[in-house]
Amino acid sequence: MAEEILYLTELLGLKVYDLRRRPLGRVRDAVLVPRLHPVRVDRYLVAGGGGYVWLYVRHDQVARITLDGIYLSDELLVPYHADEYALRLVRDVLDQQIIDARGRKVVRVTDITFEIRQEAGHDVLHVLEVDIGMRAVLRRLLQGWVPRRWIRKLQRRVPPNSIRWELCNIVEPDPQRRLRLNISMEPLEQMHPADLADIVEELSPEDREAIIEAIDTEVAAEALSEMDPETQAQIIESLDAGKAADILEEMAPDEAADVLGELEEETSEEILEEMESAPKAEVEELLEYDENTAGGLMNTEFIAVHEDATVADAVEALRQRQDLVDSINTVFIIDSDDRLRAALPVGRLFLAKPSAKVTELVREDDEVIRTNTGAPASRVLELFDKYNLLTLPVVDEEERLAGVITADDIISVLRGR
Repeated sequence: MAEEILYLTELLGLKVYDLRRRPLGRVRDAVLVPRLHPVRVDRYLVAGGGGYVWLYVRHDQVARITLDGIYLSDELLVPYHADEYALRLVRDVLDQQIIDARGRKVVRVTDITFEIRQEAGHDVLHVLEVDIGMRAVLRRLLQGWVPRRWIRKLQRRVPPNSIRWELCNIVEPDPQRRLRLNISMEPLEQMHPADLADIVEELSPEDREAIIEAIDTEVAAEALSEMDPETQAQIIESLDAGKAADILEEMAPDEAADVLGELEEETSEEILEEMESAPKAEVEELLEYDENTAGGLMNTEFIAVHEDATVADAVEALRQRQDLVDSINTVFIIDSDDRLRAALPVGRLFLAKPSAKVTELVREDDEVIRTNTGAPASRVLELFDKYNLLTLPVVDEEERLAGVITADDIISVLRGR
C-alpha cells in the first residue's frame, strides 16, 4: 500500500535512485520556494559521491517517493547552489522556534509532516504540518536504529501534537531574508496586541527584532505598548534609528517618552532626530520631567476647549480626535491663558443643546481634582485611590493644563512595582 504521508526525519537519509535503480546519493534537505509555491517541496538536496557531491533534484524529476527511497524519472541533475529565496526545511525550520498563530504561543519544531500527492504523474511532497510533540521526538530518537515502518507502529501509542503549516509563522533571524521569502506576517498582525506582546517577549533578542521589523509599524507600536519597559528598550535599541522613530511616533507621547527614558542618552537623541517635529516636541517636553513625578506619568493626549465654546464646538473637537474616542471620558475647559477652569464629563455634551455654552453644563458642586507636574508619584496614587478617579488633570506652576494621567497609566505604575 502506498504511503500517504512522510515525515522529514524519514526523508532525511532516504536513498535516491536513478532510472536503472542505482543509488545516486542520500537526501540531506528539502527545499521550499514560497514565491513559487507556498507548500510544495520544490527540490531535494542530495549528497552523492561519498557525500562530497551535492546535487539538486527538482520536484518534477521525481517519479515515486516511498519509505524505501526516491525514484527519479529524469537524471539531468544540477549542482547545489545557494539560493536566497529558498527555505531549506532542515537548515531553516527544524529545531527552530516558530509562532503558532492559532495558539498564540512560541513552539519548537521537532519534525515536519508531508503529504505525498500526485502531480502530472509524479509524486510530490506538500508540507502539511509541523510536529511539536513527543511523537516527533520518538521518531527522531529511533531513526537510523529501528526500521521506519516499526517506528510508525510504535508511535501510534503516543498522541500526535502538531500545527497546520498555514497557521505558523517562521521566526527568521535575518529580516532581509525573511522579507524576500515573502512569508506572511498577516496572522501576527491580526492578533490582539497583548497576545502578540506575549509571543514577542518569549523570543530571543534577534527574533524579537526580526518580528518587529517585519510587521506593520502601527501594530508594532501597539504590541510594544503592552511590554515591560526593559523589553521595550531592548527592542527599540536593536532597531535602526529611522525604524525606531517610526514606531515611537505611533505610540502615545508619554509611552514613547518612557521608552526613550530607558535608553542611553546618545541613542535616545539619535532616535529623536529621526522623529517628525510634532510628536518629537511632545516627547521632548515629557522627557524633561522626572519619571517619578506627575509630569513623568502624564500624557499630553487630552481635549480642551475654551470657556466661550459651545457644546457644538466641543463635539467637533471630539470628532477631530477620533483616535482618542476609546480613552477620552472628560473634556477640559480652559481660559484664554490655558488655565484649567473645569472638567466636563463627555456624556453631558450629548444631552445638551448644541448652542449651549460648555460653561452652562458645569454644576456648582463640580470640583476639579488636579495635581501639579512636580507632585510625587505617591501623591498621584493617593488621589486616584481617594477619589476613585479615571482621569487626573496635571497643571504647571501657572495652573495651565499640561497633561492628564489616566487609570491606565496608574495600572502601569502599579504593575512595575
